[in-house]
Amino acid sequence: MRWLWLILLAGFLGSGCTAFPETKRQPQFHNPFPQLSKVAIIPFNNQSDAPTLNADEVTIAYYGQLQRIRGFEIVPVGVVIRAMEATGIRGRDATEIRKLGETLGVDVVVVGSITDFTPYYPKRMTLAINWYAVNPGFHAIPPGYGLPWGTADEEYIPESHVWEAEFALAKEQLLTQTPDPHATAPPAAAPQTAADPLAEQLNDTPAPQVNGSASIGETPADSGPPEQPQLPAGWPDPRGFVPPPPSIQRPPLLPYDGPIISQIRSYDENDSDLTALAEAHYDFIDDARLGGWQGYLDRSEDFIRFCCYTHITEMLSLRGGAGKSKVALRWHESR
Repeated sequence: MRWLWLILLAGFLGSGCTAFPETKRQPQFHNPFPQLSKVAIIPFNNQSDAPTLNADEVTIAYYGQLQRIRGFEIVPVGVVIRAMEATGIRGRDATEIRKLGETLGVDVVVVGSITDFTPYYPKRMTLAINWYAVNPGFHAIPPGYGLPWGTADEEYIPESHVWEAEFALAKEQLLTQTPDPHATAPPAAAPQTAADPLAEQLNDTPAPQVNGSASIGETPADSGPPEQPQLPAGWPDPRGFVPPPPSIQRPPLLPYDGPIISQIRSYDENDSDLTALAEAHYDFIDDARLGGWQGYLDRSEDFIRFCCYTHITEMLSLRGGAGKSKVALRWHESR
């Protein structure tokens, strides 16, 4: 019996990693904005140089991947097309987009374009997606909004998300510091004569205190703390990344015509980051076809579907829509 146990133990150890299950983590995503739950998608435009690309196929793929996210209710694309034909609305500007959204009774209308597509290896695809809120009082939701800034979980925010949030904030802040080419030039200042350094020093010297109101080394009582620099109007505050507490009254309506979410992303089949995401994603789709994750990316319809999935999940995770990953144990394929 002792030899039998030794033989069994040797066979168990000799099997290597196939004797133990492999831990897999499946990312979980949800809608972080309950006020933006019902969505309509206008058929995408093909702005690439690939005339054979069917933009409706990309629209359906985006629809299918967004419908899988918890918290979203997506109007079928066919219903949107019939509503556009019945009303004559083409969705070319914010006014028409909102009219279409009111007709369909949705919260958000998605407008997208494919600006680059290559159907052959290595495949490429660029998606430019804009989300328009039907309510004109909803303003832009920047990358980084809703992430755990200032908490113990801040260290777990991915570096790519930190960079994206900081870049978006700096871009909005610098808009207030950029000269307006259409503004009227201010009048030229009068030339200044050369100043006498000794005179400037005498002018800058404070006047002597009367009756000893301030001693050497003491600060006058009325000096107070140094004044903070005055920020320009419309300066984006970094504290805007953290949602404010509830308000007793409804906020005033400040109309906004731009998209509340705007994201452009390019995907390349040769990108190591994209292939790593595809390999991890393939473990949870239970695809019975041969070829593994390489074959999954090699099929055009699957590549389009995966690009839409990546675009949506990255957009949500940048705004607090990523949940706790689900842990699964998977045995090696040889078992």
